[in-house]
Amino acid sequence: MAPLLEMRGISKRFPGVIALDQVSLAVGRGEVLALCGENGAGKSTLMKILGGVYQPEEGELFVDGKPVKISGVTDSMALGIAFIHQELNNLDNLDIAANIFLGREPRNRLGLIDRRKIHADAEPLLRRLGLDMPSTTPLGELSLARQQLVEVAKALSLDAKVIIMDEPTSSLTLAETERLLEVIAELKGQGVSIIYISHRLAEVTHCADRVEVLRDGKNAGGLAKNEIDHDSIVAKMVGREINYARSSPPAAEAKGHLEVRSARSGRFPAQCLSFDAGRGEILGFAGLVGAGRSEIMKAMVGLDPDGSAEVSLGGERLKIRHSRDAISHGIFLVPEDRRKEGLITDMSVRENITLPDLRSYASQGLLSRTRETRAAQEQIGKLAIKTPGPEAMVRNLSGGNQQKVAIGKWLAMSPKVLILDEPTRGIDIGAKAEIYALMRALAADGAVVIVVSSDMEELLHISHRIAVMHEGRITGFLDHSACTEQNVMQLAVGRSVSAAIPPLS
Repeated sequence: MAPLLEMRGISKRFPGVIALDQVSLAVGRGEVLALCGENGAGKSTLMKILGGVYQPEEGELFVDGKPVKISGVTDSMALGIAFIHQELNNLDNLDIAANIFLGREPRNRLGLIDRRKIHADAEPLLRRLGLDMPSTTPLGELSLARQQLVEVAKALSLDAKVIIMDEPTSSLTLAETERLLEVIAELKGQGVSIIYISHRLAEVTHCADRVEVLRDGKNAGGLAKNEIDHDSIVAKMVGREINYARSSPPAAEAKGHLEVRSARSGRFPAQCLSFDAGRGEILGFAGLVGAGRSEIMKAMVGLDPDGSAEVSLGGERLKIRHSRDAISHGIFLVPEDRRKEGLITDMSVRENITLPDLRSYASQGLLSRTRETRAAQEQIGKLAIKTPGPEAMVRNLSGGNQQKVAIGKWLAMSPKVLILDEPTRGIDIGAKAEIYALMRALAADGAVVIVVSSDMEELLHISHRIAVMHEGRITGFLDHSACTEQNVMQLAVGRSVSAAIPPLS
């Protein structure tokens, strides 16, 4: 029987980069095919060709054994192919239902949008995904995780034959991820094919019927169902051993270097919290989505106009009313949403890396391109950023390499406190190890590193201590020996844990 979908000999080039080189891929009806590979391996590019976003220079596509040409997104949708992108494509000012049916709105007899039908059709999709909110809710009021589930609902509304999921769980909680994996199993049972792209290999081993691996834009081999395990996938992806050694406790005399008192965010104005972090410490922040972790970090660096925090560093009380105040004291935030808040994607790698500190690259009021290029090249080398060079546009880099640029611009300024919000969301296993090593190196040099993450495994491996939040407050701190998944989850739902250190008053 012919595959439901087949791609043969696909090649795609960008300026200075061969993104895909004679790549082939096939997926059967009702099959879950996991597509794995490091960032820059070509996964997203291959799927964007299938989704009609890019056009290949070479290659053929077949659906139900018949050759097809996909010249645009509408062609892809007409063939029953739905694409859930890693970077969300939605409009914050519209409600949930309007986003689900955007561009496909049903009309009434007068030719006007039938809003009653839109909401009637959207409600069962939301229930199917466990989203307990009305479809009239403005999308801008939703967390990033719930916005991701709306993208899944949009794909389900297309009644697609093939659904491409590019890092669909990167911002989801454990419960939301489990529900999505259940939905995938249901769709598979209904004959829908899934192409699943994820760097969370535990998910891949759980749901995939087959794995195809790309490396440097080429096919690196596949794994059948009985061959799929973590080490086999990694071996084909990177061809080297990945070290996930857990961080050792920092020196005891380093405690209390950073002090945050009476911190509150605009989202939880009635709640305030306090915490300390030591020189050379990696302090993790855990909690369910919506617990207020990102908001408190923004308040700490002056990015929440309705928030506030009393911050001291090395015994000195700081006045932080604006982000520039935090930057002047060496306190930097790498935000969760890199594309909207961490980067200017229409600028080059060089421009993004040097933008926060242009005065350091100027002489008599004129920017020195030579100094900027030297600084950019240093971060490209330090972070192993895959780019044709410092003048490459950030928008043309893979998601993981964009994240490295977002981190690199602050590393160039020698941070005293570096806050990383979901630092490895959408990043491959090899790049994760590199970023973990970078965090440890920063801490070893005496910096305070704060990591906000929804990836439990990540927090347990990288953190010296974990602060757990629930509904805008810290429910407890876990020291190195007490950092377990069970203890974190108990505190995350507001329950007490005997091993936890009480919150600071």
